Amino acid sequence: MPHSPSSRHPSRRQAMAACTLMVMTLAAGNAAAQPGEWPAKSIRMVVPFTPGGGTDTVTRQISERMATANRWVIVVDNKPGAGGNIGLDAVAKAPADGYTFGMGQTANLAINPSLLPSMPFNAKTDLLAVALVASQPVVLVVPTDSPWKSLHDLIAAAKAQPGAIKQGLASTGTVGHLAGEMLSYKAKIDVLNVPYKGAAPAVTDLLGKQTHYMFGTPQAVYPMIKGQRLRALAVTSAKRLAILPQVPTVAESGFPGFEAVDWKLIVAPRNTPAALAQKINSAVNTGLQDPAVLKQLQSEGSTPMGGSLQDAQAYLQKEQASWAALIRDAKITLE
Repeated sequence: MPHSPSSRHPSRRQAMAACTLMVMTLAAGNAAAQPGEWPAKSIRMVVPFTPGGGTDTVTRQISERMATANRWVIVVDNKPGAGGNIGLDAVAKAPADGYTFGMGQTANLAINPSLLPSMPFNAKTDLLAVALVASQPVVLVVPTDSPWKSLHDLIAAAKAQPGAIKQGLASTGTVGHLAGEMLSYKAKIDVLNVPYKGAAPAVTDLLGKQTHYMFGTPQAVYPMIKGQRLRALAVTSAKRLAILPQVPTVAESGFPGFEAVDWKLIVAPRNTPAALAQKINSAVNTGLQDPAVLKQLQSEGSTPMGGSLQDAQAYLQKEQASWAALIRDAKITLE
């Protein structure tokens, strides 16, 4: 019985399948021959917030630079919820094998642990600080037709009308919220906090005179400052912002040492091998020297950080202690 053509000659699909199998087999053999090589698979970078936000944008940008420069595959994994706690909890509980990292920040690593009655992970013992990425202050703003031209004016008004001045909060437990609490504590003023579910409604009500002032991120308030709908009275960084050079810092305005910034810090499960954490740290430091990254950070009011593994750990410990002290001394609660 004659053979059919298809039985004598393999089809193109069959040939491709065989070729793919051979490549996979060779790759498997290669991996077996070099068990110590890292990374042998994609690296997961967890963002504990939704896509499109400030943390997500910075993470994707630095991850792209790291991946391109080192020929790594880095997959950004958004795990939002509970003020960033859900995503970082996933990092804390992941295998410490050098394949899971996360982008933590001030709120979920330094503020929440002292502000919330319970946390799904221990920010001090469950995570390893790997690399400082960038920091960003918040900006104290009022409507442009407000009678207050300076921080001194705002404080004088608050002292003259205790409890009557309303501060808008983009959300509770954020750097903006805590910066406001820090100012109230240091200036000895009593204001009414009005919380919102995000910066957009908080800014809308500020413009509508439902509140008197707020501490907002540069992304949330800078377009309105540029459009002359909001006036910036002060920034909470140690130095003035490049995009708002005429605006003094809170420290300059009578409160030496005042600083409240939203920093980004890459973390990993606590027992991640130091050698692998060091590779990520080095890659981040290189990425932060990229002109495009520097330009993007500056345009959004951020400052690149960087530094060693030891710098990252020391900075995290300092910030955790500082925010814990403020929350304790000022008796700040979420009520």
